[in-house]
Amino acid sequence: MFIEQGYKGINSWWRFAITTVCTAGIFIGNYVLYLMMTAEEMEKVYQSMSNIPANLSLVANLIPFAFLLGLLFLLVRNLHNRSILSLTTARNSVDFKRIFFSFSVVVLASIVVFVVSYFVDHSDVIWNFNPAKFFVLFLISLLLFPFQIGLEEYLFRGYLMQQIGIAVRNKWFPLVLTSVVFGLFHSANPEVARMGFGVMFFYIGTGFLLGIMTLMDDSLELALGFHLGNNLMAALLITSDYSAIQTDALFRYSGVENPVDILNEMIVSIVIVYPIILFIFAKRYHWTNWKAKLTGRIQPQNLQNAKTTENAPNNI
Repeated sequence: MFIEQGYKGINSWWRFAITTVCTAGIFIGNYVLYLMMTAEEMEKVYQSMSNIPANLSLVANLIPFAFLLGLLFLLVRNLHNRSILSLTTARNSVDFKRIFFSFSVVVLASIVVFVVSYFVDHSDVIWNFNPAKFFVLFLISLLLFPFQIGLEEYLFRGYLMQQIGIAVRNKWFPLVLTSVVFGLFHSANPEVARMGFGVMFFYIGTGFLLGIMTLMDDSLELALGFHLGNNLMAALLITSDYSAIQTDALFRYSGVENPVDILNEMIVSIVIVYPIILFIFAKRYHWTNWKAKLTGRIQPQNLQNAKTTENAPNNI
């Protein structure tokens, strides 16, 4: 019933257009700019950004997400006349244990993979720890990354998934579309320009992973936890010159990036690691009926139920 939560609000086309343009503007702008600029111009932009102190650059990158997430909530609540709870889950309340469990799984997996790879070959990995800078990075990450991942999840897996789903009356199309668009909107990241468009398969694959979590669990909770854990590890554990966001992480990769090796690592993540993570969640939360959950149609008899079951005073 997650997609059907969209029927709890007012869904005029112009309300959808206003909300989408206002909240997805940062992604649309980046993508249009990326398409218009040459490779040389993009390299100059990345070079100028690398000259900004890492923590200051991180704050500048993350602050807009806080305002946009607040704007999304404001528009959903007042323009669509919906609760934020209906945007989050089909259950009666938010299950914070799910968020914490998903967060813990990805953090533990990231640390284990890093430790194993470090002991296999750490010739290009250098200790980068600066206590003062890392402490500031840690505070910035804890304070601002929840807004960044919150906007992306509530926008793509929440708002757009639901609005597109109730428009087309099925589940597979919003899953595919939001996953592809989620990937494309990351195309302006430095690693895409430097290693080729093949990197986009990783972003799109990650979009599918998060979308499957959302539809199978009827909520954003697992996707929120996974996305937050992933981004925190990317910021705190190891950084490199071609990372999307430069940080004062514990370690720095000092070698020359090899597109083939990096693409192989991404393929391993999509083909092996992601299915394992889904298997863990499926066992823990007893997921069943995958075909109907991921590709089924939205049944008309559910629509009135979705409209009438909301108890507004008790919602977030």
